[in-house]
Formats: sequence, structure tokens, C-alpha cells
Amino acid sequence: MSGTPETLFIGRASSPTASVATASAAGNHFISRWYSSSANACRGFWHDAALIVPSILFILYLGFHAKRNIKKLRNRGSYVMIAYYALLWFATLVNFAWSSLQAWQCAPGKDVAWNLLSLLAASGMLCLEISLMSFLLHENYATGLETLTRTFFVSGLFVGVDVLLKVILVFGFRIPLFVDVGSANGGKWAIWFTYRLLLTAAYGYIYFVHFSKWRDNLPPRPAFYNYVIVMFATNVAVLFACGLGVFGIGFGSWLYDLSVICYHSLYLPFIYATFLADFFQEEDWLLDEAYYSEMKDAGFFDADWD
Repeated sequence: MSGTPETLFIGRASSPTASVATASAAGNHFISRWYSSSANACRGFWHDAALIVPSILFILYLGFHAKRNIKKLRNRGSYVMIAYYALLWFATLVNFAWSSLQAWQCAPGKDVAWNLLSLLAASGMLCLEISLMSFLLHENYATGLETLTRTFFVSGLFVGVDVLLKVILVFGFRIPLFVDVGSANGGKWAIWFTYRLLLTAAYGYIYFVHFSKWRDNLPPRPAFYNYVIVMFATNVAVLFACGLGVFGIGFGSWLYDLSVICYHSLYLPFIYATFLADFFQEEDWLLDEAYYSEMKDAGFFDADWD
């Protein structure tokens, strides 16, 4: 009890400062609770919902059409499309796991698991992105094993180099590529700026070739050019965000986080609606035409000519 008066005296003497500190701590605690809906989550409820809900809906959509799509893939016999459809499923499931386990970012002892999961999710989607471009730029809807080997060799080579570099940066140089550090780490933003600059240049080159004398080498599909325009504009926006992050501007971190949410929520449904859905619908048209030809050869429409 001898220390109680001294403690009370110290508390009274520093009461204005203590009051300010207490009020500041209470305000920070309120903001933290508002931003994060649970004690274990780095992000808020709406951030996680923006990632999880689209992933669940897309999985349900793929599952609902899976039986019909697999049947069409068997009838068509395109090894490339079968492999690409399987890769889409893989990327979708891994992306759902990544979206659902956002709390691993700040959970003690989960940093290695989070980085590995982020690498797997990013690699799956990058493999889709590169193999799609390689496939469309070479031969549209090809069916041979040679085309399959060539397509996934190109994408596998790029993804392998990408994974190796990221592993070295994350685990070797301890650069938090997949952890939100705001605008505090200039090295992280410089690396992402370089990465996005390369992607922007690639999509920009493909798009502007359309206006050159080599345009006949590109696939004559409007959906292809729409896809390239969207990806070019997206990478320009992310490049701008990373550039702001290099200079420590907080808006760049916010814009980059928004682009990550949009990419993981919308990219997989976007490529399905742009390319795979068209493939499956085209299969419907081909089957209808085949059935009509068979029925015509069998004489079912002879009465229409009488």
C-alpha cells in the first residue's frame, strides 16, 4: 500500500497528458475495430467480402455448368482447351483459398504460409494470362498435342522465372511483396513498378501492332482486342499506383490495394466470359449444325420441299 499515494500523485500530476494519451488510444482502438471486424483479421469485413463473395459465386457458376462443359470438351477433343479449363479450375480454387485466408497476413507464425499461398495464387493466374495470349497468338482453338506442348512450355517458362525471382526477393531479401506495408517499403514498390512496366509494355505492344502492317499476324477476334485493351488500361492504372508508392504517397498504396481486389475478384470471370464461354457457345452452334445436316441427309426435311 506504500506505493499507492505515490502512484496517485504521479497520476494526478500528469493527468492532462494521460488524458490526451488515453483519448488517442481509445480513438485508435475505435478505428482499428471499425477497419477490422475481428481480432485476427488484418483487413476489414468489406475488404474480405469483396474477395470471397465473387470467388464463391464463380465457383458455383463453374460447378453448375461443369457437366455440360466437360461433355463439350470431350466432343470437341481440344487438348489445349481441356488443359486450359482444368487450369482455370485450379486457379479459381487457389484464388478462393487466398481470398479466404487473408488473416494469415498478420497472424503470428503464418508469414511463410501466406507468402507461399500468395505465390501459388499469383502463379496460377499468371499462367492463365500468359498461356491465353500464347494460345491465341499462335493458333485459335487448336487441338493437337504439339500446340498444347508449345503453349504451356512458353507459359511455364515465364511463370517459372517469375516464381524464382519472387522467391529470391521474398525469402532471400525479405521484401514484403505480398504483405501490406502501406507506402513504407520503397523496395517493394520499385519491384512492383518494374513488374507492371513489363506487363504494360507487352500489352501495349500487342495492341499497337493491330494498327501496323503486322496486324494480319494477330487473331481476327474482336474479343481478343477488347481483352488486350482492358488489360493494358488495368496495368497502366496499377503502374501509376506503384509509381506513387515509390515516392511514399499513401494514395498509391490504396489504389494498388483496390487493383488487387479487382484483379482477384474479376479477372477469372472476365477471361471465362471473354473466351471460354464463347468456345462453349460455339460448340452448341456446331452441334446444332451437325444434327441438322444428319437429319437433312436422312430425309427429315424432304416434306418441306414438296
